[in-house]
Amino acid sequence: MTKKYVYSFNEGEKSMKSLLGGKGANLAEMTRIGLPVPPGITITTEACNAYFKNDGNFPENLEEQIQEKLSWLQEKTKKDFGSKENPLLVSVRSGAAISMPGMMDTILNLGLNDNTVEGLALNTNDRRFALDCYRRFIAMFSDVVLGIENARFERILEDIKEKNEIELDYQLTPDMLEKLIEEYKQLVKRETRKEFPQEPVEQLTMAVRAVFDSWNNQRARVYRRINKIPDDMGTAVNIQAMVFGNMGNDSGTGVAFTRNPSTGTRGVYGEYLINAQGEDVVAGIRTPQPIKKLADDMPKIYEQLNDICATLEAHYQDMQDIEFTIEREKLYLLQTRTGKRTAAAAIKIAVDMANEGIITQEEAILRIDPYSIDQLLHPMLDPDAELDVVAKGLPASPGAASGKVVFDPNEAERMADEGNKVILVRMETTPDDIHGIVASRGVLTSRGGMTSHAAVVARGMGKPCVSGCDQIKIDFSAQQFSVGETVVKKGDTITINGSTGDVILGEVPLIAPELSDEFKTLLSWADNFRPLGVRANADTPADAKKAREFGAKGIGLCRTEHMFMATDRLPIVQKMILSENEEERKQYLEKLLPMQQEDFYEILKVMEGYPVTIRLLDPPLHEFLPNVEELIIEITSMKYTGAPQEEIREKEKLLKQVKALSESNPMLGHRGCRLGITFPEIYAMQARAIFQAVSQLVQEGYKVRPEIEIPLVMHVKELAQLRELVIEIANEIKKETGTDFNYTIGTMIEVPRACATAGEIASEADFFSFGTNDLTQTTLGFSRDDAEGKFLQEYIDKQILNSNPFITLDRAGVGRLMEMAVAKGRSTREDLLVGICGEHGGDPDSIEFCHSIGLDFVSCSPYRVPIARLAAAQAALK
Repeated sequence: MTKKYVYSFNEGEKSMKSLLGGKGANLAEMTRIGLPVPPGITITTEACNAYFKNDGNFPENLEEQIQEKLSWLQEKTKKDFGSKENPLLVSVRSGAAISMPGMMDTILNLGLNDNTVEGLALNTNDRRFALDCYRRFIAMFSDVVLGIENARFERILEDIKEKNEIELDYQLTPDMLEKLIEEYKQLVKRETRKEFPQEPVEQLTMAVRAVFDSWNNQRARVYRRINKIPDDMGTAVNIQAMVFGNMGNDSGTGVAFTRNPSTGTRGVYGEYLINAQGEDVVAGIRTPQPIKKLADDMPKIYEQLNDICATLEAHYQDMQDIEFTIEREKLYLLQTRTGKRTAAAAIKIAVDMANEGIITQEEAILRIDPYSIDQLLHPMLDPDAELDVVAKGLPASPGAASGKVVFDPNEAERMADEGNKVILVRMETTPDDIHGIVASRGVLTSRGGMTSHAAVVARGMGKPCVSGCDQIKIDFSAQQFSVGETVVKKGDTITINGSTGDVILGEVPLIAPELSDEFKTLLSWADNFRPLGVRANADTPADAKKAREFGAKGIGLCRTEHMFMATDRLPIVQKMILSENEEERKQYLEKLLPMQQEDFYEILKVMEGYPVTIRLLDPPLHEFLPNVEELIIEITSMKYTGAPQEEIREKEKLLKQVKALSESNPMLGHRGCRLGITFPEIYAMQARAIFQAVSQLVQEGYKVRPEIEIPLVMHVKELAQLRELVIEIANEIKKETGTDFNYTIGTMIEVPRACATAGEIASEADFFSFGTNDLTQTTLGFSRDDAEGKFLQEYIDKQILNSNPFITLDRAGVGRLMEMAVAKGRSTREDLLVGICGEHGGDPDSIEFCHSIGLDFVSCSPYRVPIARLAAAQAALK
């Protein structure tokens, strides 16, 4: 049988997304349930994938099937493709299974040429309208299919408007439009050395090919990489009979959401333009009107639109993003899809819909992308800060950010790579700017509405955006923008508030956000469904307090070395390290002991009732000492400036000691439990500090649960010796203070040998905690800093690795070792507590794996605790 590559809207439905793409499946579904959809056909994603496998050639029978369905479309519309008397015009749009707004290409008014434009003028009795459609088609087709930048057509348009002293496109007369069309065609001929294509079937074939090709354009590839969309899904192509929103003041076009995509508030929300085509709204070329004003302009249409919004939301059981066109007071739907929304809106919508009985609590939990809620935990403007607000635009994407002004997306990317915080300022963004948006802290545009490209993309990324800020006048040649007398140049710092639309001069202090009631409700539901515990990595009482606020049920990693880096302690730590014998070392350790005891006292107190895993000293000792190169420079400078010889000798002695402690490969060197084996007095001091703090808290009536963690164990004998040391110290403290307390001793599993011998190690451990940062390095043979800096991205781009293994667990390698360690450890000790405390503990994909192999808890940074709580529940529900 011949493979079916083309379906009419009458033949599909919403479950066919993988074949028809999201847009095609939803157009078919709306047709099926009787909503006003212009008829059309869909070329499948299978045709797209076959096209790429066939080296850019259409699969067999595709062109015949397109012609067959085109004949059906002509019958349905009572119009003829290419007819001078009654021409059928179509739109050609991409439509992947997963929505990728603005990432691929669209062509409107296809089928127009020098002859059919006359038929359109005759049928509509509006020559100006027909010519306007034709000039739009030439520009769009040339941009998408022929590769001639749209900006070049815009320049011709602006020149004609300037010469004729008009401001707005609709003021162009038929004579002006004819001249414009001629100049457009001349530009095409100069660039391609061919006439603009006049044969409609040829136009359609070229357009379908261009839409297929757009699946692999740069912006689509970047979008897929950011959103983890597979490259082999392909895009469908939708060919739909045109309806026109630019036929006069009884026509229009717009975008409607069934709930507010920024806040989640119930009620129809969106924008529209009278006498315009769809790209005018989404491209941000004109600033549109809020949808509620449609009630004044076209009350019957507004009422019908409200009814349709209610129907679609009830049908799909989710917030919908609807594109519509009004042609001479008749409403048509061009698209519905699950609406993109901010994380805050997603949570409110999910919780509200569960409370309204539309979906279940389980469905509400599964609706939220755990990666996206990170944006709710980003700082907002300090309400007490003085603001120098210079302009106000539309609050297009919530949150706040400060950065240096930059006008070019390439430069934004370069400056961000150099460590600068930047704000991208544009008239309006286009899909080609996506790399600049990714690199920027926020986006400011002078044109466009709440549903413009910049707004939609920024919302999806969790970046603040202020759009439609027409008070700012951008001068790209001078690299500056002005508001009245105020001039802001490239490199000047501004702050934008995407929640209010404010543009503020200078850098404004930011504060941590508060979680909404809906967010707390959702997380409380999530907690009811997850068996996996969630703890936090915290080294200070402030971190521990924040972790509890975010719902952490304990600390899974408290790094004691971070406490050593405080300015009042570092000199003592350095003297301890440089001590020439144990006696001298102990003197300095005695000075550090009360400081460490106070640290542990405060953290354990904040986390009363919950377990606190305290890792004993892990990094190599030389990390606490001055840098060798800096010391050499300092000594050279001292000699040059004639510093006292005694001081120079002291510095030279220090340099010699630092060099002696330096290692060729410190990550695999004298660190972790190896320090405890060779300098047991260091671990003894830390154990004493912990247990003295525990004893003090017990005496004060607090219930504390310390867990002592020995890092980097690779052999059971290492753990056995250090366990004995810790128990001995604990018993001493109990005897000295007359208090009793409970504690456990375990280890970090960070090297492959520990995984392979986990059964033996478990005989000396009450718990395991996977240190997956080091376990990834030792398993893959990667130095993280070197890999990320030099070749890892290329490995991802070339698909050797699917993702960065330091962000998302390498299940096939590291994951298999973890699975082995869990099984071996619990075969020795059934009640062995097992968790993970590397950065992977806050990564949703990694959390799902941790759930699947039976871990007891994950631990992550305090600000990722809500993400982990949600991801753990989703792992259980899936």
